[in-house]
Amino acid sequence: MSLSHIKQGIKRVHGTALLPFQAAAGRMRMVAHSSVRFSGVYANYHDALSAASRRGLAGYDHDTVAGVAFEQMCRLMPWDYPVLFWLSQLRQDIRSLLDAGGHMGTKFRAFRGLLPEIDHLQWTVYDVPAIVKAGEKRARDDGIESLRFTGSLDDRGPYDLFLGSGLLQYLDLPLPDLLGRLVAPPKHLLLNKVALRKGRTIVTLERIGPALVPYQIRSEASFLEAVEGMGYRVVDRWTIPSLSHVIDTHPEYGASESAGFYCVRD
Repeated sequence: MSLSHIKQGIKRVHGTALLPFQAAAGRMRMVAHSSVRFSGVYANYHDALSAASRRGLAGYDHDTVAGVAFEQMCRLMPWDYPVLFWLSQLRQDIRSLLDAGGHMGTKFRAFRGLLPEIDHLQWTVYDVPAIVKAGEKRARDDGIESLRFTGSLDDRGPYDLFLGSGLLQYLDLPLPDLLGRLVAPPKHLLLNKVALRKGRTIVTLERIGPALVPYQIRSEASFLEAVEGMGYRVVDRWTIPSLSHVIDTHPEYGASESAGFYCVRD
């Protein structure tokens, strides 16, 4: 056995041995209301939301949460470039875009400097009521007339492209159910920052400003099965290592993978 194999073995043993201490430290910080970003593991979104409600402000739909990190989300980040690439490739094929979970039009604002054509798209942001209200006001204040906002997808559309950038981990229902509310399925799907794992789907709680928000880490196999079950073909996939997360209180579940996808319905 080589020295490198011995070192790798020691690293694996030490890493496993440290897990209980890491978990205990994370749980102690949570009980002490210290800075824990991710806490708890729950079987589904609603169990996580119920647990969050017992600890204080729960969920994203609050005026005090709407403006959290807005300026940061409007910046162009490295993981945005695959989405920008596919938008540029598809610009001749799309006239309307649904930006689901699009906050206050943050991706529209981030992209328009490099892709000014989006000003001519019918760009509709779908989000929770508190975010929609804040987004409409900010768009008016900033003189942006291209953005539209809605809090409901029932009988909306049709849209040429569905954009979900950072949506799926916060979505309170399966993606097929969400798309099923539209009058017709979009031809193109751009899904970015999707939190995945190799095991079963789990939900944790993320601290966002003053609130705890359910954060879903999906089973990779189940997610891909759902996408293909809707009639979509995965054309492109990318990984975002810097957005991989470990649950502070439950490190034994391992790190999530953050991935992006471009899918088309033939």
